[in-house]
Amino acid sequence: MGGRSTLRRPRAGRVAIVGRPNVGKSTLLNALVGQKLAIVTPRPGTTRHALLGVVVRERPPLQIALVDTPGIGRPRTALHQVLQEEARGALIGVDAVLLLVAATERGEAIHPTDREAFAAARSADRPIVLAINKIDRLRDRRRLLPVLDAWSREHPFAALVPISARDGDGLDRLVDELGRLLEPGRLFDDPDVLTDRPERFFCTELVREAVLRHVRDEVPYGVAVLLDAFEADERMAHVAVTIVVEKPSHKGIVIGARGRMLARIGRDARLAMQDLLGRRVRLETHVKVIEGWTADPERARRLAVAGER
Repeated sequence: MGGRSTLRRPRAGRVAIVGRPNVGKSTLLNALVGQKLAIVTPRPGTTRHALLGVVVRERPPLQIALVDTPGIGRPRTALHQVLQEEARGALIGVDAVLLLVAATERGEAIHPTDREAFAAARSADRPIVLAINKIDRLRDRRRLLPVLDAWSREHPFAALVPISARDGDGLDRLVDELGRLLEPGRLFDDPDVLTDRPERFFCTELVREAVLRHVRDEVPYGVAVLLDAFEADERMAHVAVTIVVEKPSHKGIVIGARGRMLARIGRDARLAMQDLLGRRVRLETHVKVIEGWTADPERARRLAVAGER
């Protein structure tokens, strides 16, 4: 009787998603939450914040506070180092870790850069679930067998789950495996809570996403977006932002000839904000140069993570 009663009680806990850059962590967070919270682009290093998204299941009753993190690898600049600190800090106090790797057609059992993320996951000293993402890219699913075998010899994982965050394959099983690791309890009384971030945070991220999707390869790494104003009522939101770049030449690229590039960026960001906020948006964008900010740890932490001047 006691065991069955415990199983019916809600289970809840905090789980950090860790992995190397561009492995699909943000896509997975969005898929599991059922709503776009994290911006997603093909460029490595898109994620800069430990972003919480709440997964809710009714049967069995379950609340998982998933934390998306910046990609873990060997830091090359001050900004990289700051993002590594953000990712590793998200591992403090978790109940479990979700290590995300990616299946490849090349036949590598373990990608060399996955080992940095694996070491970070182990440092949390909590149960680890390994999810092998992007199985939709495999022409022959038998290629998963040596990957599963290699990883199973590395660590006693709580579970190994092949998934496709893009197509949804394996996600129900992944949630089940994570739920088994959590204790009875409840995180939030309001079942509609999906994140702990305010709307204004997501507005700046949507501007950064639009920049990353439009500008050339040399610019995105050195882009940050700062909020200047956010005012909203039931019908309209006014949002003003400053796009920070680290070279005068990058400012010219972001603005574009006769301001056309900045206009495209603003249009895409504004439409995305309207979907997010459910109301019309008036967006103002400005571009500012702060030379070499990605090489300065204090500035990198303030601009890229804290969103402060």
